[in-house]
Amino acid sequence: MPSAISDKVKICIDRGGTFCDVIAMSESKGDHLVKLLSVDPDNYPDAPAEGVRRVLEWFTGDKIPRNQPIDTEKIEFLRMGTTVATNALLERKGERCALLINKGHADALDIAFQTRPFLFQLAVKKPDVLYSKVVEIDERIIPEWDEFVEEGKTVSDNGERLIKTSSGVTIRELKPLAIEEVTESLKGLLEEGYRSIAIVLAHSYLWPEDEQKIAEIAQDLGFTNVSVSSEIEAKIGFIARGQSATADAYLTPEVKKYLNGFAKGFKGRLEDSNCRVSFMQSDGALADFKKFSGLRAILSGPAGGVVGFAKTSYDPLDGSPVVGFDMGGTSTDVSRFSGTYEHVFETTTAGISIQVPQLDINTVAAGGGSILTYSNQIFNVGPASAGAHPGPACYRKGGPLTVTDANLFLGRLHIDSFPKIFGSTEDMPLDYEVVKQKFEELTNQINEENKSNLTPAEVASGFINVANSSMARPIRALTEQRGFRTSSHNLSCFGGAGGQHATALAALLSMHYVIVHKYSSILSAYGMALADVAVDVSEPFVQEFSSKYLSIIDKRFDGLKDRALQKLIDQGESQESVVYDCYLNMQYQGSDTTLMIARPEDGDFAKAFVEEHRREFAFVLDAPIMVAAVRVRATAKAPSNNLSETSPYIEELRQLESSELIIPDPQPFATNSVYFEELGKFQDIPLYKLQDLRPGMKVAGPAIILDKTQTIVLHPQNTARILKSHVYIDVGLGPKKAIELTSVDPIQLSIFNHRFASVAEMMCRALQKTAVSVSIKERLDFSCALFDPKGELVANAPNVPAHLGSMQYCVMYQTERRKGQLKPGDFLLSNEHTAGGGHRPDITVIQPVFDEAGKEIVFWVAARGHHTDIGGLGGNSHHPNAISSDEEGVRFESTFIVRDGVFNEKEIVDAFMAAGNYPDCKPTKRIDHNLSDLKAQVSACAVGTAQLHALFAEYGKDVVHFYMRAIRSNAEACTRDALKPYAGKTYKATDYFDDGTVVKVKIDVRADGSATFDFTGTGPEVLANFNAPPAITRSGILYCLRTMSGTDIPMNAGVLAPLDIIIPEGSVLFASEDAAVSQGNGEVAQRIADIIFTAFNVMSGSHGSMNGTHLFYKQYCWGETTCGGASAGPTWDGQSATHTNMTNTKIGDLELLESRFPAILREFSVRRGSGGAGQHRGGDGIVRVYEARVDMEASHDGQRRVIAPHGSEGGEDGIRGASYLNKRKRNGDGLRLVKLKPAAQFKMLRGEQLIVHTAGAGGWGIPPGKENAKHAQQNGTYVVSKPGSVPPPFTRANGSVSQWNQTQAECD
Repeated sequence: MPSAISDKVKICIDRGGTFCDVIAMSESKGDHLVKLLSVDPDNYPDAPAEGVRRVLEWFTGDKIPRNQPIDTEKIEFLRMGTTVATNALLERKGERCALLINKGHADALDIAFQTRPFLFQLAVKKPDVLYSKVVEIDERIIPEWDEFVEEGKTVSDNGERLIKTSSGVTIRELKPLAIEEVTESLKGLLEEGYRSIAIVLAHSYLWPEDEQKIAEIAQDLGFTNVSVSSEIEAKIGFIARGQSATADAYLTPEVKKYLNGFAKGFKGRLEDSNCRVSFMQSDGALADFKKFSGLRAILSGPAGGVVGFAKTSYDPLDGSPVVGFDMGGTSTDVSRFSGTYEHVFETTTAGISIQVPQLDINTVAAGGGSILTYSNQIFNVGPASAGAHPGPACYRKGGPLTVTDANLFLGRLHIDSFPKIFGSTEDMPLDYEVVKQKFEELTNQINEENKSNLTPAEVASGFINVANSSMARPIRALTEQRGFRTSSHNLSCFGGAGGQHATALAALLSMHYVIVHKYSSILSAYGMALADVAVDVSEPFVQEFSSKYLSIIDKRFDGLKDRALQKLIDQGESQESVVYDCYLNMQYQGSDTTLMIARPEDGDFAKAFVEEHRREFAFVLDAPIMVAAVRVRATAKAPSNNLSETSPYIEELRQLESSELIIPDPQPFATNSVYFEELGKFQDIPLYKLQDLRPGMKVAGPAIILDKTQTIVLHPQNTARILKSHVYIDVGLGPKKAIELTSVDPIQLSIFNHRFASVAEMMCRALQKTAVSVSIKERLDFSCALFDPKGELVANAPNVPAHLGSMQYCVMYQTERRKGQLKPGDFLLSNEHTAGGGHRPDITVIQPVFDEAGKEIVFWVAARGHHTDIGGLGGNSHHPNAISSDEEGVRFESTFIVRDGVFNEKEIVDAFMAAGNYPDCKPTKRIDHNLSDLKAQVSACAVGTAQLHALFAEYGKDVVHFYMRAIRSNAEACTRDALKPYAGKTYKATDYFDDGTVVKVKIDVRADGSATFDFTGTGPEVLANFNAPPAITRSGILYCLRTMSGTDIPMNAGVLAPLDIIIPEGSVLFASEDAAVSQGNGEVAQRIADIIFTAFNVMSGSHGSMNGTHLFYKQYCWGETTCGGASAGPTWDGQSATHTNMTNTKIGDLELLESRFPAILREFSVRRGSGGAGQHRGGDGIVRVYEARVDMEASHDGQRRVIAPHGSEGGEDGIRGASYLNKRKRNGDGLRLVKLKPAAQFKMLRGEQLIVHTAGAGGWGIPPGKENAKHAQQNGTYVVSKPGSVPPPFTRANGSVSQWNQTQAECD
């Protein structure tokens, strides 16, 4: 007997930034779509509620007034995705909240990782924090150091409590929680009007009890929202977990406020309704609207799109993985699905770390509204967007040229098929004429500058190609970087603008098929109809993986299943519907790269981990496998959800292929003149309405298929097959159009810029993911780059500006040193400063890239990483007393690390051990870390080589080399253009190191943009370790020119081509073979940047030092550089507590430091008032206090301890830095504070403290109230931010591809 037809409607809504999409489904009336503006206060107060009202009018046939609550009796379920949380975070419009955090760390989340978001900016600006007030909690726990752990011991020798946690880790309670003090502080916050708080205590992921106690008190007192960091995600990372908790406190009240307002539009406020109301979370699961939180709502809408394409475009019968391509108005989201959802567990959005499970979605700032610009002979698409107002030029609101305009001009948008809603009267069609005029004007400009003869159509088509190239970068990263072939994927296209680009993008990526669902333009809303309710629960479990622990792990899984089940039952789900997926978060011992491993069918987690590691990183380590956490994802499978198909399209395709039915040819409804690059001209092509096309019909390109909400462009080689629910497009990959080499095409120049930069980025990601050391993996002290056959820089992805220009001299040295000696598969190792290196810890792995025949070197790739422990004087390569290069650790001039496919481990180990052969020197204590990081560097180079081979296979050697040279010539031209405004003057500056060594520069800029940088007069080599090779000075010049230009100069060898650089031999800037250089790499680089900026008078002096700290205990070593105050300028205050100029490495996280090394970080705070006063104040330095838990060696070296950072234009100097030792008195009774030398190595006894104060920056301009004071007027050329230097907007989704990018944005 057939089941009765339901008389209820299912409604799914995606409330985006511009439009609100609604899809309604019913068994009796079919499907119904509604599209309305997300904000239209003149007509309705809330777009989703208005969408529901319109759906119900359609479904019931009754008129429903707007001003009365909506009856939900006829609604089976209501599901929704929203941008409320995303917008609140991006626009900083969340709830006023307070932060409760450990004493001494009130500024921890403000300082965060100490990196500046945009490398090449004069005016440093870090993202604003989300909280309004901080309360310090006098509580502290730390993981017990392994040597001190005694099984069963509950009290330490000094009376401190020891607690064995459920994670297997013993913690020591240094300071118990003071309940009364906490209660009084909370009462004070209530009196000040705070109702939302975030609680963040160090190591609470291991022992959450104190956070939970504070939360209970707060809830009893009446706080309406309490965000507890250990409940959000029990995972190591004080800063990430803390920022997540503050984001939750900031966003959840805002989301609740919206939900309450939304509920008011319905009868009974949805409380007693049989209608199930759910919201989409960032992890792709639904949550009951009462359980919906702000932190899990960041990717609410995009997550619906991932579920949508996963359920409609992945076909199990075929098994081909799918890349989701969601192109909207301002940006494009890309993601991947191969049968299971791919999650990431820590991302960064709007400068805030989000540490909760999210679908691996990556946003690139290229959408239909992305603005098209031309500068420095480069075609640029985005990152700026025209938005809805003024919108593209064709919207008749005076907007700029955009991607949408390019598609319109090329005929790919049919004007008559668009509603007439444009212009001031909102009743006019798209404006073709203004677009035509603007493209003609831009083409004239391009042709005049390049002496070219491009047509407007070629220019518009070029911008489309550049946009496609930009969107291809994250797709390659999602696939190739993780060991998957891009070409084996299908491309699922959705979003309003996706159909115009999908087939060209697929061809660019060598993908064979594009899949377009019938609801592709509203797939995020449709995906919510296909989604399930699910919860994710996890807990730390720190243990070496072994079969003897499997029973314990199974018990952990059972406990998590019970927790997850209860959460689902609380949302109204039944136990029978729940299925569980169990995971172990695993890593190699000593590595921080974790892989989430699902329970394999054979139960062998270790084997599954090794296979996954080998696939993603191309190697495995000979090290124990550790478990970091256990995780369970519980999903309530909805039995009524019959929308998902067993085979979305493959079965239908097979039936069509075997069918003998005669299917008529499709009939177009119109034609349009369209330009295709493949044809080289405009041509009239047929236009088809999708609703007129029957399943089985074929549409051959060139053609356009339209429906009410989307346009699908078929290129000449494409063939579309119409199916019941899909358009299935065979891309028809054929030979690529030959590229002319008679002159430089600015379009191809832009594309090759993207391609070369993409290769360097892939190398960087491979290195970061596979390294084991904190220095490379966490602090990001590494860089990767590509070089031409002569060893000159082509493209790079630097995290450390000091590496910018110096790496090429290392590679150039090897090209001469090993000429004629190399074979395919060889890898070289070098760190000697006379061989082009910077300092010994920066070890560079170099690989020649041979042609297909293995005869000719056609490229070089290199990966440089900082190795904290390489031996040296007293075991420290940075020893402040080092006066000879022999005392600075391991030496590699030109060593084969891989030869004939063999990793030369013995020779490498012998070299590391030989560093201890010199008087008072010791070798490395962690050779295992050195070898692992070197293997990671080899792996990164192998990734680069493979990608370059693919590039040569795609374009041919002649084309690749032609544009390699063209990019270098372009960089030279850009440098000349950047210097021309300074022509006709001489710029001078003098500065000093703290020992009195002088640094001088004289800069003469000529009318053609060439210049001489003359450092004559600089002091001689010093009997200390801050000498530097010439490569460091060149890097400093390159960084300053790029930053001062305010434009995106390609960073390659061409930048220095128009410069004569005079560095006197025998000076501190030209280190001899015997000179010690370990600090010169950093301190000289900082001084070079400061002195050049001073010469041009663009800003005040920065804190100007690397401020390096090293701690040593047995085989353990901890090293980091520390931030200070950033310079003030003519229009900006200096940023406090950030890295400046020639470094941008991350600071070690408190929890990582205290877990990896026997030390306590007692304080990390802003040194308020240390920045120089002025019309614009200099940024403040910091205070960082380390306490020894055992007797150890320590060193700290820094500059600006004697010579203060200078003020400019009457601004006052910044306060100098200093370092101190809180030293135990001889009789053991207390501590005494002693000041250390600017560079000092010393012993620290247990309980003693190293206190580091870094300098503040100088101020700019006469301080208020001191206008009559005398001051030095330099009257230099002030450089202000230019359009090209405007930082890109924050993107909403930064998944696995974008994690490492955050700290080196704008580098390419």
